[in-house]
Amino acid sequence: MCITMPISEVAKKRAPALPPPRVTYHRLRKSIHFACFLAFLALPFFDLMRFDIPRQRFYFAGYELWINEFAIIFFALMFLMFLIIGSSIAYGRVYCGYMCPQMIFSEASISFENRLRRWMNKRFFDWPSKRRNLAVRALFLAALAPVSVFLAFAFISYFVAPRDLLARLLALDVHTAGGIAGAAVTLIAFLDFTLVRQRFCTTVCPYGYLQGILGDNNTLLVHYRDESHQCIECKKCVRVCHMGIDIRNSPFQIECVHCGECIDACGDVLGRMGKKGLIHYTWGEHGGEAGGREPWLRRLGLRDAKRAIVLLLLLCYGCGLFVALGMRHAVLVEISPERASLYRIDGGHVYNKFRFNIANRGRTRSAVIFSLEQLPSATLSIPENPVPVEAGKSVQGEFEISRPLASGTQEVEHFTIAASPAGGGSPDEFPMTFLSPPQRSPR
Repeated sequence: MCITMPISEVAKKRAPALPPPRVTYHRLRKSIHFACFLAFLALPFFDLMRFDIPRQRFYFAGYELWINEFAIIFFALMFLMFLIIGSSIAYGRVYCGYMCPQMIFSEASISFENRLRRWMNKRFFDWPSKRRNLAVRALFLAALAPVSVFLAFAFISYFVAPRDLLARLLALDVHTAGGIAGAAVTLIAFLDFTLVRQRFCTTVCPYGYLQGILGDNNTLLVHYRDESHQCIECKKCVRVCHMGIDIRNSPFQIECVHCGECIDACGDVLGRMGKKGLIHYTWGEHGGEAGGREPWLRRLGLRDAKRAIVLLLLLCYGCGLFVALGMRHAVLVEISPERASLYRIDGGHVYNKFRFNIANRGRTRSAVIFSLEQLPSATLSIPENPVPVEAGKSVQGEFEISRPLASGTQEVEHFTIAASPAGGGSPDEFPMTFLSPPQRSPR
């Protein structure tokens, strides 16, 4: 006689597994990492953002700014700083987990070393483990050496023209400042990817500590919630964490970069049991889950008046920056009178001397035409008019303005010198004064 026990008393029926998510945070992060890596390479080579220290130039959004335009340079750098601060207020440490070069390259080096170890274990499984580990380490270091040179080259290209830097690299230059800087950055990158990696985030980088000040109750973070005690203690969320922490302890651990890898791990394990994950992106410790059924402005992070004001200020700041960039002239002209001698008289004419300085801040050859306004019967004497200026160059020179010495001439006359681009465009006008000798009254 066979006796059967009710199955429900032994084990509950497992719910059907949940469908896998279309996009995981791991896949999203790697896509953003790849895009950021391409941007890291493209910014200096296409002059989207680069300091050219030898030539004293700053390239931003395709504009070439000279050192005498420091106000715009400072404006651009402050805009980038406020942009990072604003994103930190709303989205927490999204920069650390998704866009930080240190995190991107550290994870890439760890992933490459792990892949190399798996390949070595698969192909040479009959070797002793010690020999395999030594071989993995040797191959990893050998591959990392040229990668460090390449990354150092890309980094120094932000400060030295890439073509000039390539010539220094091919010549193995370790004598000039550019060559020494390249060698130093190569060594630092090699040591960083072999020894430091994510330790940099918890020991050197101040951004994690700063984020503790910028965040509030509506800042995006990774939070573990298990009110119904469904955690099965699989510890997969701990194993996948690149920073080696347990997110269940607190969402405010300084090591946590809120990358979302633990969200994928928990969702994958519990999803096979027909349950939702216990770790989510939430708006603050007590706020709702990100991506919930809310108005689209709140889902984007505009959850209170403070964030709306920050966004408005960033928009105004950005608009002001690009208006300033759009209003700048590619050709800068400066004119000043030469007053070492007030005037000179020669052949019945009075002469005043002026100096000019023309800086072509554009990328094409240009020329400037000088003309006079509001000074009748005056003549401008200049060796060459228009004055040609090559791209990226400056030209200095002098010219004289003369007019006949006649009775009734005023001692000080106000007039304007116009400097017009040869190719057309609005001229620059410079108010000046013309000095003449005092007229003696007849006795």
